[in-house]
This record gives sequence, structure tokens and C-alpha cells, in this order.
Amino acid sequence: MGDILFLAHRIPYPPDRGDKIRAYHLLRHLSKNHRVHLVAFADDPEDLQRKGGLAPYAVTREIVWREPPSAWTGLRAVLQRRAVSLVAFADPAVRRTVDRLLSTHPIDTIFLYSSQMAQYLPPQPEQRVIMDFVDMDSAKFAAYAEGAHGPMGWVHRREAALLLRHEQRVACGADASLFVSEAEAALFRARTAAPRVHAIENGIDTVFYDPDQRFEPVPGAGPLLVFTGQMDYRPNIDAVTWFAERVFPRVRQSYPDARFAIVGRAPTAAVRALADRPGVIVTGAVPDVRDWLAAAALVVAPLQLARGIQNKVLEGMAMARAVVASPAAAEGIDHAGTLRVADSPDAFGDAVLSLLAEPEIAAALGLAARARVIARYSWEARLAPLDALLDAPVAPRLRRGGARGDRLVPGRYDADHERRR
Repeated sequence: MGDILFLAHRIPYPPDRGDKIRAYHLLRHLSKNHRVHLVAFADDPEDLQRKGGLAPYAVTREIVWREPPSAWTGLRAVLQRRAVSLVAFADPAVRRTVDRLLSTHPIDTIFLYSSQMAQYLPPQPEQRVIMDFVDMDSAKFAAYAEGAHGPMGWVHRREAALLLRHEQRVACGADASLFVSEAEAALFRARTAAPRVHAIENGIDTVFYDPDQRFEPVPGAGPLLVFTGQMDYRPNIDAVTWFAERVFPRVRQSYPDARFAIVGRAPTAAVRALADRPGVIVTGAVPDVRDWLAAAALVVAPLQLARGIQNKVLEGMAMARAVVASPAAAEGIDHAGTLRVADSPDAFGDAVLSLLAEPEIAAALGLAARARVIARYSWEARLAPLDALLDAPVAPRLRRGGARGDRLVPGRYDADHERRR
């Protein structure tokens, strides 16, 4: 059985944020029956020292430092007529590393985690190519564009269009394209007409996220509402701002000692400023997010823009906490009877106040949520379909305008030609 080359846009260790969690569990699953070679970027200096944590799952581990995007990144993208998201992850050192690993190891599968890594495919890949898009980045930027005006509107529309073209080319040349939910996979099929698109859902480690363990107490008194996430990520920033400004003041009218904790690393200045509001706590990075989830009266997930399955929702459910989520945050999760879903500020406030007023109902909702994730969302069950994809024969490639047996040249695939063929 051949080796797997796993390319990730961020080192999947420690598994302490959404994209790293999924990549970590994918790597663990693949390593059970394959030798895996990992190439990944690091954008946190501490991550450069953490590759040893992946030693049980990857026989070789190449971690490359990536500088944060700058104005020069955007200018290069415009000059090269490429998406900023791709230029930001273009690195000659990674390309050389990929070429070396492909030439020195019996690799029969290239597993790409995040579409930015597809630029490192060889011109004519002989290996099986599995592309885990996770979610549809072009749709995210299209949503950004809808709410933007002036230059930023143009920037987001340009990024959405270029990424959609890139996603379509990559998917048409891949042996399998993966998405985190069937809703996201269906959206991708509708917008690209790409073949071989599959949903591989996220799971949750219910042994790690177990409310019966002992946790450190968090300071303060009064009902605690908790939001968790990477706090320099725009959808998370927008979510906590919306809740702090449009929902939480009403909660405080009924519960003057209520607290809203924004728990997550790298809070931006806009997020930190929310701590000036009565009852709002901005923690920054914490030793263990479970301490805050265990102390929560409720978990809130008021994302207005979300793609795929939200780990923050599954984590709250696994910790047997009642969760109030927006429709976007709940999408893709089998949540009937286990979540409260609300869209408008008034509806969200009603749901929060109702559960705070009836803690026994909140407790029952939390127990039902934990039972659901135990039954439905173990990582082993969610990732099991990968095995069949890894055993499937490599799909025929097509060179642009060529015959059926020609090899695909990534980045030059003519999707219109394939649909006409």
C-alpha cells in the first residue's frame, strides 16, 4: 500500500481551533493504515516547535513558516491575476519539499487540506488526488461582498470569482472532493457541476469533551453565556459583536449579573473593545476551553456567516450545555430537539432568556445534545467513508482539449469543455 502525502495550510497540532481539529483527526485516521508524510505551514511561532506532537501519525513532518499576508501580497495577487488566498500560500520552499517527497517515497495519494494547497500538485499527477475543501471559500467571499461597498466590495467580488474558478478546476481534476456537510457539498455541485463531490462531516471527541470530568472554576458570579472560537476570524468577530450589541443588553435587563464570555485566542482590537461593555469578558487564549464550557449556563453561537459544521456547536453539545445558535451555525448538524435556533436579535434574546428562566429545561436540552453527538458524531464514524475513497481506482485525467486518457494539467482545466464532452 502506497504512502500518503498530506498537505495542510496550517499545522494540525495542537487541535485547538476548527481547521486544525479536522485536519488532526483526518491525519490520525489516515495513519492507521498508511504511512503519511505531512507538509504544512505554521503562522504561530510556537507551532514551529510542535511538530513532535504529530510523530505518532506522520513518518515525516515538514513545517514551513508563513509570514502574515501584507499589502504586498494583495498587490502581487492583482499583478498575477490570482486570488489573494492563493498568493498568500505560495512558497517555493513548500514546492521544493513536495517535489522531493514525491520523488523519494512511494506516494500513491496526495491529500490536500484546504484549496490553497492545490497549487502544489505536480503538473501531471500520477497519484490519487483527494481535495478536502472543508467548505466553499468562494461562497464565503461572495457573502462578504454582499455586505461590502466601495473598494472592499470589489476586493471580495474579485476574490470570490477567482476562487470559484480555482475550486472548479481543482475539483474537476481530483479523484474526490470533500466538504464538511451535505449542504456545503450540494452548494458546490450546483455552482461548479464538478464530479465526485462527497460530504465527510466533522466529529467530536466525546471522551475529551466530557462534562463529568473535573474542571478549573472560572472567576465571577452570575449566569454565564459562552462563545468560543478563533477571535481574529471575521465571522467570529461579527458574531460576538452582533450578540454584544444587539442581544446581550436585553439579557442584562432581566439578569443584571449575567456575563458574556468571548473565549478564544488572538482577539482583535474590535473584540477587545467589547470588554468595555457591562458584563462582557474577553479572555484571549485560555489553558483549557472546557473550563469555560463547563461553567456556562448556555453556549451561544450567533454566527451570521458560517460555512459547514461548526465545531464550537458540537463542543457545546458534547459538554451537555444548552446551545442557542443562529440558522447558519446550526446548518449541517443533526440537531432536532437538541438546540434552540434563532435568527433575529429578538428571537435570539427570547431563546436565551427562556432557557435562563427554566434551568431544568436547559439541563435537559444539554443532556439530549450530548446523547446526540455520542450517537451521531464520533470521529471514527464520520471519517469511515474515507477508506473507500482511498481504495477507489484513480480517475482518468484530461489535458485541456485532449483525449479521455490524457493527463490533467491542474490550473488549466477547461470545465466548460468537460461539461460539453
